[in-house]
Amino acid sequence: MSTERTTTEEQIRLSERRSAHNYHPLPVVIHSAEGAWVTDVEGRRYLDCLAGYSSMNFGHGNQTILAAAREQLDRLTLTSRAFFHDRFAEFVSRLADLCGKDMVLPMNTGAEAVETAIKVARKWGYEVKGVAPDQANIVVMEDNFHGRTTTIVGFSTDPDAYGGFGPFTPGFRVVKYGSAEAVREAIDENTVAVLLEPIQGEAGVLVPPDGYLAAVRQICTENDVLLVADEIQSGLGRTGATFACDHEDVVPDVYVLGKALGGGVVPVSAVVADAGVLGVIKPGQHGSTFGGNPLACAVGTAVVGLLETGEYQARARELGAHLHEELRRLGPGVVSVRGRGLWAGVDVDPSLGTGRQVSEALMRRGVLAKDTHGSTIRLAPPLVVSRDDLSWAVEQLAAVLREL
Repeated sequence: MSTERTTTEEQIRLSERRSAHNYHPLPVVIHSAEGAWVTDVEGRRYLDCLAGYSSMNFGHGNQTILAAAREQLDRLTLTSRAFFHDRFAEFVSRLADLCGKDMVLPMNTGAEAVETAIKVARKWGYEVKGVAPDQANIVVMEDNFHGRTTTIVGFSTDPDAYGGFGPFTPGFRVVKYGSAEAVREAIDENTVAVLLEPIQGEAGVLVPPDGYLAAVRQICTENDVLLVADEIQSGLGRTGATFACDHEDVVPDVYVLGKALGGGVVPVSAVVADAGVLGVIKPGQHGSTFGGNPLACAVGTAVVGLLETGEYQARARELGAHLHEELRRLGPGVVSVRGRGLWAGVDVDPSLGTGRQVSEALMRRGVLAKDTHGSTIRLAPPLVVSRDDLSWAVEQLAAVLREL
C-alpha cells in the first residue's frame, strides 16, 4: 500500500504490525518539516522540541546543509575508505581544527563512535601507557547513555537498556556521576580512560556540579588517563557553546561526536583526538565501509562551517536563557528544571502524571517533546527556533499542568 498521505491511524497500525517494537513513539505521523516546525499527514503543525535528540540542531531543511548534500549527490556518494575522495581532507581538517585536535576518525552513528573511542583508549593504554595485555579498565558513570551495542549497554545502569542482553564485555568501572572523588577512587594503574557525558541527556538533562569537569580533567592528567567526552547530544552548539566542556574551559583528550554532525540528513559521527592518541590505530584494525563517505563529508563540512561562525552557539545561549527563565516561572506542578542552553529537563510532579502523559498532552496542543525516566520531559528544540515559539511552547506546558 502507498503510505504517503494515509491517515495517522492507518500509518500507526501498519507500523506497529510490521516493525519491531523497540520504540514507543507518540501517536503522530510526520510528513514534512521546516525550521523548528513539523507537519503531520493530516496537515496539523507541531513545534519540534526534541530535534531528533539534538540531531536537528540547525533546523529541518537547513538550506546550507541541503545544498551541500544535493551538490554531492550529483557527483559521488561512496567510495569506501579503500580510496581517497575529494571531500575527505577538508572535512577531517576543519573538524579537527574546530576541536583543536590533530586527527579525526570518522564513523556513522553515535554508538559506533563510542565503540571506536573505547577501542582507541584500550589500544592507547597498551601501546602508550604500558598497561598489561587485556587488563585495561575504563571508568564510566551511573545513569550514562552512550548507545545500544552489547558492549555499551553492559555498563549501563538502566535495566531497560541491559536487561536480557548479557553476557557483557568486562573492563568497566561504574561510579557516581558528578563526584570527582568517586572517579579518583576508581582509577588504578590499569585505568586507560574516563568516559563521561558533560551533561547526561537520557538521564534527564543532568548538569553536573560546577567544577566537576575541571576536577575530572585534573585527575585524568595526574594519573595519565584519557578523558573521553561523549558530546554526541551536548556538543555542536546545543548548550550555547561549541562543546559542553567549554563551559568549564575543559579540553578532553578525546571528543566523541555524532547526531548534529550529520545535519539531520545522513548519519555522521567522529572521534577526534591528537595524533598521540588516534595514531595508535593502524590499517586493518578499525573501520567502516560508510565511515567518512563523500556525502557524509560534504554534509559534515557544511555543519562545521555553520559552527565556525559562532551564530548558532550564540542563539543557543540567548534563547536558552529565555527558555529557562520561562520554565522557572511555571511554579506548582514542576518539581525542578535543569539544563544549559537550548536543552532542558523538566521534572513534573509525579502526582500529576507521568512524563509520557505530559508529552501526549503537549502533542495534542501542538508541541512535540519526549519523556525520559518517570515524570521527566526533555525540551531540545532546533537552534533556529524563535523566542516567541519558545514562549508559546512553555505556555502550552503550563496549560497541560493546569489540566492535569
